[in-house]
Amino acid sequence: MKPCPCSSGKIFAVCCAPYLEGRSNPRTVKQLMRSRYSAFALGGHGDYLLQTWHPRTAPAVSAQDLGRADTLWTGLQIVDSQQRGNQGMVEFRASFLDADGKPDVHHEKSSFVREGGRWFYLSA
Repeated sequence: MKPCPCSSGKIFAVCCAPYLEGRSNPRTVKQLMRSRYSAFALGGHGDYLLQTWHPRTAPAVSAQDLGRADTLWTGLQIVDSQQRGNQGMVEFRASFLDADGKPDVHHEKSSFVREGGRWFYLSA
């Protein structure tokens, strides 16, 4: 019973695992943000990252390349989130260790869109 990488305080099996394993889809932008962070933190989930990235803004990269765990992510803090209709936003801080092993933070405001009942990451 390992904790979820997304820093939710929940165990992985009931937090982000159902999304990463394709057993369910996130119902909120915060769930999608947390699951995408977990995908990056764990590595090996490039398919999930591409499936949840809006096709209009998705990078031209393979799932294998996107799924590489080349950064040591150490925690996620949700600063703010908004969800209205089919639009959403999550502001977050993702902690990681840089190439020299020093702590650093990636701060981003991400936008999301819901189409066909599913949420997609749109842009930073």
